[in-house]
Amino acid sequence: MTGWFVLGALVVLFVLVGGMYNRLVRLQVRGEASWRDIDTLLRKRADLIPNLVETVKGYATHEQELLSRIAEARSASLKARSPKEQGEADDMLQSTLKSLFAVVENYPDLKANTNFMSLQRSLEQLEGEIARSRRYYNAVVRDLNTAVQVFPQNLVARLFNVRGREFYTLPSEDMREPPEVSFSR
Repeated sequence: MTGWFVLGALVVLFVLVGGMYNRLVRLQVRGEASWRDIDTLLRKRADLIPNLVETVKGYATHEQELLSRIAEARSASLKARSPKEQGEADDMLQSTLKSLFAVVENYPDLKANTNFMSLQRSLEQLEGEIARSRRYYNAVVRDLNTAVQVFPQNLVARLFNVRGREFYTLPSEDMREPPEVSFSR
């Protein structure tokens, strides 16, 4: 009788540990997949930027310093590997792009260029998708990090070396503010 009880307790323990382990693995996979989604969108944005820069070059030839800063920021964004590095690179890229759009205001022909307008709309759409993906990533990271820290899942996480992930955070205070929208174009 005692043997059956011990065997039953071991089966229940095995099922509980297995369930907790599977949940942790699912959260890890979702975290990695959501980071890859962000990475894909960032690459799309990086591919769009040279076209935007080339369009501006045709009109604003004396803005070379700004255009080279955009190229540097784009390169840093592509090289970033962690959420912290990506946040810092995005901060730099966002500020250089804001400068670019401010400069564009001085070139009415460029503002009226349909290619430029199309690229600008595409960039705005990508930025919205990137923001949504970051929110989803942070939600998955929150769930994973919570699961890794709460009892009894923390024991299972330690047993199988399951670690939490780093949140995506905005390093700059300006990026925490909503963008300024102007309809005076």
